[in-house]
Amino acid sequence: MKIENRKVLWIDDEVDGLKSHIDFLRGKGYDVTPVSNSDDALSLVKENQYDAVLLDQIMPGRQGINTLPLIKEIEPSLPVIMITKSDEEELMDEAIRNRISEFLVKPLSPSTILSVLKRILDQDKIIGTKVPQDYTIDFNNIRAMMDRALDWRDWIEIYLKLVEWDLEFDQIEKTGLEEAHTELKKDCNALFSSYIEKEYTNWLNGINSPTLSVDILDKYVIPLLRENEQVYFIVVDCLRMDQWFTIENLLRPYFHITRDYYYSILPSATLYSRNAIFSGLFPREIEQKYPKYWEENPEEETSTNQYEKKLLEIKIEQTGLKLRPPLRYFKIFDARGGEEYIQHVSSAGTVSLAALVVNFIDILTHKRSQIDILQQISPDEPAFRSLTKSWFLHSALFEILKIIAQRDVTVILTSDHGSVLSNRASRAFGNRETSTSLRFKMGNNLGCNPDEAIHITDPKLYKLPGGSIGKNYILAKEDYYFVYPNQFHEYKRQFKGGFQHGGISMEEMILPCVIMKPR
Repeated sequence: MKIENRKVLWIDDEVDGLKSHIDFLRGKGYDVTPVSNSDDALSLVKENQYDAVLLDQIMPGRQGINTLPLIKEIEPSLPVIMITKSDEEELMDEAIRNRISEFLVKPLSPSTILSVLKRILDQDKIIGTKVPQDYTIDFNNIRAMMDRALDWRDWIEIYLKLVEWDLEFDQIEKTGLEEAHTELKKDCNALFSSYIEKEYTNWLNGINSPTLSVDILDKYVIPLLRENEQVYFIVVDCLRMDQWFTIENLLRPYFHITRDYYYSILPSATLYSRNAIFSGLFPREIEQKYPKYWEENPEEETSTNQYEKKLLEIKIEQTGLKLRPPLRYFKIFDARGGEEYIQHVSSAGTVSLAALVVNFIDILTHKRSQIDILQQISPDEPAFRSLTKSWFLHSALFEILKIIAQRDVTVILTSDHGSVLSNRASRAFGNRETSTSLRFKMGNNLGCNPDEAIHITDPKLYKLPGGSIGKNYILAKEDYYFVYPNQFHEYKRQFKGGFQHGGISMEEMILPCVIMKPR
């Protein structure tokens, strides 16, 4: 790919000997201005607009490392590539401190310099021409997959590819493909909802089942405890796959990370999914075996999840494990709780199992629907991902993980459910006692549009709690949210564009479970 109109200033006291290199770059479309000393170079930088500077380190008079900060004073954002015969670490450190873009060691071929200039100056243009080609291939592959019978492994593969493209589009300028990508995700979620409606009850009976919420402890945590490993088990409430992807690279300097995946049970809401994680039981089993630890009130998640520690203790006891020291459990709701746990983990010695629940993402998701400024800051999925990354960079959780990374421990980090950007209203029918959640409802004599929701009239088939005669559930599919027929249009406008959970979508149900070992 030939790039035109890129102006490059090359500063080297032996610039006359670089004619072949300069001619090569000019032949590739770069406008190269040679100069033999730093004083003349600084004058040129003041008088002209350059896209990059090639700066030799060893020159009579003012050397390159001393010229670099003077260039940055004039044009702070101007990319500077330093060229030297020395690869001394001290010199490299000094260059990096002065915001060098690249450090090259002689002898250099013309193609090496071209490669660096392309990467620094033309990466976006090159990617821009390649993205449509690559996306078209993946788009067609996914469409082809959707035309055949899919299993849960296929859906993870499809969702991961969609998330990867979400993040790719976040990083580049508009390509014109975004609308096609949105439609593809919408079509995938429609087919995924039909797949879940058909297969979910089979999963509950052990027929070709993926890892579910109830399997997390048995698959990831308990085997480590049996090997006497120290384990930190962290559940970040409402963390979606794409949100995890945005923060994963921030943790790679501290941990070796292995990523795995699982499916949330239904409803994909904290009351059901997180209690299932900590107990290893489905909601109906918790209700039947430990009724005093089960309260089904979706509007009061804080109180209905107050028995997580007890359920976890029972689960561990049933494995026959004797934890020494005993289980440690903590839940972070706010900044004060985060600071408290930082102090706790900083002074903690050996652990057997330390369980930590972090509620911030779930709180942020709910508050976004209620507070105008949060909606303005995160109006769409890319902005919500960016907000998640910004929060994590300055969060107590990041500090906690950096402290843990200094210990001989294993971290299992997961989410209990995700959320979906809900843009379409679906009429729901119920009485005053019906729960108010927007993506799922529980009550008596409920009604819904079967194309837009699943109506569960027999809770035991979904391993959901029984209760009164006639108790049933409705779960929204795709990106629908429930609105009652009375004042339908008013509430449709009010709740449109909120991130909600409890229903059936890839975003809510397909979740990361990562194993992290300190480096």
